[in-house]
Amino acid sequence: MPVFEIAQSGVSLQTGDTWDQAGQTFRLYGVQSCIRGTNFTNAAGVKGDCGEASLAYFSALIRDTKPRCTAIARSGSPPVIYSVCAAHVGKTTLDLGTVLITQGFAFAAIDANGKPINFQYAVAESDAQKNKRGLWAARDLPYPNTILMRAAGGSAGVR
Repeated sequence: MPVFEIAQSGVSLQTGDTWDQAGQTFRLYGVQSCIRGTNFTNAAGVKGDCGEASLAYFSALIRDTKPRCTAIARSGSPPVIYSVCAAHVGKTTLDLGTVLITQGFAFAAIDANGKPINFQYAVAESDAQKNKRGLWAARDLPYPNTILMRAAGGSAGVR
């Protein structure tokens, strides 16, 4: 599949890392957003849906940076197309996954053994956590990798 843009209309965002466009489901490769239906408490003491916070930030980035993506893998039935996307901020081009993770609104996805799929994303996540950016500022962050590993019967990735 050639390079494509995330459309500015006609796109349905499923999560903070997955969207439907032109009858296809796309997901950012190596990125894990917060899980919809999990709650966190923001700095003002207000509870919110962590997945919705990830989705809102992802939506704003799509609107503001008009990403161009490249499909790198296809998996499942119906297929999900895993993609890497370049976000454009002024004259600078940044990896969309890195922006989401660095700002604390997504996380480095892990494999079934609890290892990061993309090591650079794990480094970005560690920095966001250390500096309490985005969702990391919440004391009760429902860390998605912990939730997913527990659901799968493992314990890797537990923070």
